[in-house]
Amino acid sequence: MDNKNVLDIKKVTKKFNGGTVLENVNLSVDRGEIVALIGPSGAGKSTLMNLIVGILKPDEGEILIDKKRITEMNSKQSAKKVGMLRQQFDLVENINVVHNVLIGRFNEWGFFKSFISLFYPQDIEYAKAALRKMGIEDKIYESTSELSGGQKQRAAIARLLVQNPLLVLADEPVSSLDPANAENVLRLITELAKTENKTLIASMHSIEYSRQFFDRIIGMKAGKIVFDDKVENVDNGMINALYEGEINE
Repeated sequence: MDNKNVLDIKKVTKKFNGGTVLENVNLSVDRGEIVALIGPSGAGKSTLMNLIVGILKPDEGEILIDKKRITEMNSKQSAKKVGMLRQQFDLVENINVVHNVLIGRFNEWGFFKSFISLFYPQDIEYAKAALRKMGIEDKIYESTSELSGGQKQRAAIARLLVQNPLLVLADEPVSSLDPANAENVLRLITELAKTENKTLIASMHSIEYSRQFFDRIIGMKAGKIVFDDKVENVDNGMINALYEGEINE
């Protein structure tokens, strides 16, 4: 495995309304790592995700993706480096699946081709190949609103495959799914990350799933990293200390 460093977070602090949400966070992730980010509500996990993807900017410190500062990239450049899978899927419900999946190609297209593709799908072979990997190629021309929750999640993953970023972020990707679908989706995204040699960082509620599907666990609380270790080294004492005073779902 190529252990080239993909993500570097250096002394990052983020504040909202005078309150500190993240404080002096340092983190490094190598290519191909499968990482679970856990911690109680308000720990700063989603804020960290949004900083990495470039939606937010740090008040202090810097974030580098593939050795380049995310704050110095334009939207197309950042889309080639990092992609986000959210629990709400971020799909447009009233268009066909093919259009939602091909949104992942926007970082490769100019404005005219992107506009035309909304009516006449371009580079359709990318959508077919991605949906085939997800097992829902037969849904390509169906309305997205007709898909089940698990199928929508697969369509969102197919869009990420088409986008082909170096780093994939998943923000609570299975919190809205039943246990059977949750396990299927986690197995799918972690196996794809391994076979496609992608780096995956997922914000997780479930400790059980974090231990089952991930290689490394990072625990966050009150805007700080409490521990960062291989999954086999994270014991119940560390988990209990992380969630002390909280109800762990």
